Amino acid sequence: MTTERIDPPLTGGEREMLRAFLDYHRSTLALKCDGLSDDELRRQSSPPSTLSLLALVRHMAEVERQWFRRVIDGQDLPLVWSAKGDFQEAYDASASTRAEAFAAWRREVEHSRRIEREAESLDVVGHNARWGTDVSLRLVMLHLIHEYARHNGHADFLREAIDGTVGA
Repeated sequence: MTTERIDPPLTGGEREMLRAFLDYHRSTLALKCDGLSDDELRRQSSPPSTLSLLALVRHMAEVERQWFRRVIDGQDLPLVWSAKGDFQEAYDASASTRAEAFAAWRREVEHSRRIEREAESLDVVGHNARWGTDVSLRLVMLHLIHEYARHNGHADFLREAIDGTVGA
């Protein structure tokens, strides 16, 4: 599988820029996983940590679901990987496969894109029960850019430890 990543524009409107940078970071995570076997994707960073590339994909599926579907869209649905609401369960990718994790992640990304496209503006507000406060779509998009960028840094180190690939 080869991931196409499009550089975000250097100029543009706020929504266009947020959307482009979020998609850029989504693509970066997928790019870090390209060409690796399920076993390589499950390789843990430094046991006892369960952090792996596959764990990051699973985690980001949860993050997409939490912020776009549950917070902005107000959907009452469980987490992807934990019926009891434990976000840490996403990091246990020991029995997961690329197909399973990426299918869930891509589904959540598509839901997120639809919710964002259908929102009237970046000022649309949803309620974050975990924080006990309302948040705007603008904050959600900025938060996800930050979340992906931080985890893509982890993905850089994980990928380099697997096969020496750096950059991108």
